[in-house]
Amino acid sequence: MELEALAAVYPPLLVLAAAVLVVVLPRLVGFALGTASLLAVMAMAVLTPEGVHLAGTFLGFEAEPYVVDEFAVLVALGLGFLGAFAVIYAYSSDGSRVMTAFALSYVASALAVVFAGDWLTLVFAWELMAITSTLLVWHHGGDAVRAGYRYALAHGIGGSLVLFAVVAHYVRTGAFAYGVGADGIAPGIPQLLAALGIGVNVAFIGFHVWLPDTYPTPHVAASVFLAATTTKTSALILYRAFPDGNLYIAYMGGLMAVFGAGFALLQHDMRALLSYHIQAQLGYMVAGIGIGSAIGIAGAMGHLFNNVLYKSLLFMAVGVVIYRTGENDLYELGGLWRETPITAVAFAVGALSITAVPGFNGFISKGMVLDAADPAYYGAPEYQALYWLLFIGAIGTFLSFIKLGYYVFLHGPADYEVRDARPGQTTAMLSVGGACVVLGLPVVGWPVFTDLLPLVDGTAIPALETTLDPYSTGHLTDAAILIAVSLVGFKLIRKPLSKLDLGDPFALLNPAMFYLGRATMLAVTELYRGVDAAAVALVRSCYWIGNNPVLAARHVSSRLPGNAFDPGEGRVADGGQPSRIHLRASIGLTVLLITVVLTVVLWLLV
Repeated sequence: MELEALAAVYPPLLVLAAAVLVVVLPRLVGFALGTASLLAVMAMAVLTPEGVHLAGTFLGFEAEPYVVDEFAVLVALGLGFLGAFAVIYAYSSDGSRVMTAFALSYVASALAVVFAGDWLTLVFAWELMAITSTLLVWHHGGDAVRAGYRYALAHGIGGSLVLFAVVAHYVRTGAFAYGVGADGIAPGIPQLLAALGIGVNVAFIGFHVWLPDTYPTPHVAASVFLAATTTKTSALILYRAFPDGNLYIAYMGGLMAVFGAGFALLQHDMRALLSYHIQAQLGYMVAGIGIGSAIGIAGAMGHLFNNVLYKSLLFMAVGVVIYRTGENDLYELGGLWRETPITAVAFAVGALSITAVPGFNGFISKGMVLDAADPAYYGAPEYQALYWLLFIGAIGTFLSFIKLGYYVFLHGPADYEVRDARPGQTTAMLSVGGACVVLGLPVVGWPVFTDLLPLVDGTAIPALETTLDPYSTGHLTDAAILIAVSLVGFKLIRKPLSKLDLGDPFALLNPAMFYLGRATMLAVTELYRGVDAAAVALVRSCYWIGNNPVLAARHVSSRLPGNAFDPGEGRVADGGQPSRIHLRASIGLTVLLITVVLTVVLWLLV
C-alpha cells in the first residue's frame, strides 16, 4: 500500500515544486529543500515498483508519462545523487536563488525525459529540457547570452527533428508507447530523423558545436548541472530509439571519442576542454548503444552513470579554480596544489576516473564498452576498427587530463595566493569523488556498481552466459599499456602542444548559420516588399480605372494602332477623380489573409 502511494507521486513535479520554493523561501531553506527533493527522487527510483504508473490520455492519445524500468532507475539515481550535491555546490559558490530555480527546473524536465514511456510525452519533456537549460545559461548574462541564443537554436532544430521523427513513427505504427520490449523508433525516415535530432543533444560530430560554445560561459555552478544532464538523458533516449543497435551509430561513437579527445588537447579554456571531453565520453556511450549487444548496452549505461559523477566532479574542481582565481586559461595558472590541496585531490579523483585508471569507476564501464567492441572478448569482426578508435580516444583522454592537471596544479610556482574550496564546495566534491572511488574498488566496489546496470545480474550477463571480470590480467595489462603510452606521449608532445592553437573547423558553422540566416531573412523581407509594392500598384491602378474610365480608355486607345478611340478635339473626359486610396498592410495582416485564403481553398478541395 505504501509503495502504491509512492508510485502516485511524479518525481519531476516534486523537483519542480522545490524550484518554485527556492525563489520564495530564505536562501538556506530553499537550497535545503532543493537538495532534499533530489534525494527523494533517488529513494523513489529505488522503491517504486517497475511498470507503468500515472497512465492517462494526453491530447487525445494514450500517454505513459511515468514508466519505471531498470534504465530509468539507473539514470534517475545518477541525476538525483549528483543534483543534490550540485545544489550544495551552488549554495557555496554564491549561486543565486533564481539560477538554482532554473537548474532545478532543468533537472525536473530531464527526469520527465527519463521516466517518459511514450514518444509524445518525450517530445514535450525534451522541449522543456531545452527551454530550462537555455534559461539557466542566459541567467548569467554577458557572453552567456549570445552563446545561449546559439544553444537555443541548435536544440530547437534538434527538437524539431525529434518531433518530425515521432510524427512519422506514429503514422507508420499508430502508437506512441516505447515501453520495455518495444522495437524502438520505426525504421526508415523516422529512424533517420530521430538519429539526427537526438544526435544534436548527444553531440554527434558536426552537431556538437553548441557544446564547447555554451558550457564554458555560464556561472560555474550552472556548468555542473549542464555537464550532468542534457547529454546523458539524451544518450538514454538514443537507446530507446535504437534498442537493437546500429553499425553507423556505433562508428559515430568511435569517431566522437577521437574527435572530442583530440580537440580537448588543443584547448586553453579549462571548461572548453572539459566540454570537448563530454563529447569524447559520449562517444563510448554511443558506441556501446550502436553495438547493441548486452555488454555494449550495459557498458554504455554504466558509462552514462559514471560520467554524470566524474564529469560533474571535474567541472566542480575547475569551477573552484575559476571561482578563486577568476582565470579560465589553464596556461595562466600553475602550482595550485600548494594553495588548494583539497581541490587538487578532487580533480585527481575525477581525472583518474575519466581516464579509466584501475580502482576508479570509469575503469569498469569504459572497459565494458571496449570489450563489447574487441573481437578478442565479445566484439564481432566488423567492430575491430571501432575498438581501435575507442582505444585511441582513451589515449587522447589521458593526455588531456595530464595536460590540465599539470598546467593548473603542478607546473611552476603558485601564481595566485588563494584559499581552497569553501565548505559546501568541499562537501560536494568529496562526496561525488568518494562515489567514483567506491564504485571502482576491486572485489568489493565494482560488483555493487554492475548490479545496478541493466542486463546485468550481479556480475553475470545472462544474455552472454558469462560473468564480468574487469580486473583480469588482460584488462590490467591493457590499462598499463594505456597509462604508459599516455605518460610517454605527453612528455614528447608537451612543448609542441602548448604552441598549437587550432580551432574546431565545425565552429565555422556559427558564422555560416548567422550569415545564411541573415541572407534568408533579407531575401524573404525583400521578396515581401516587392510583392507588396506590386500588389499596391495593381490595386491603385484598378481603383483609378474605376474612377476614371474615359481617361483610362483614351490612354489605352492612344497605344493602339490607328487610335481607334478619339472623343474629339476639345472634349474633356469626365466621370472620374484621381485616386486618394492609401494602401498599406502589415506583414502580420498579409500573412493572416494569405492563411485564410489558403485554408478556404484547401477546405474546398478536400
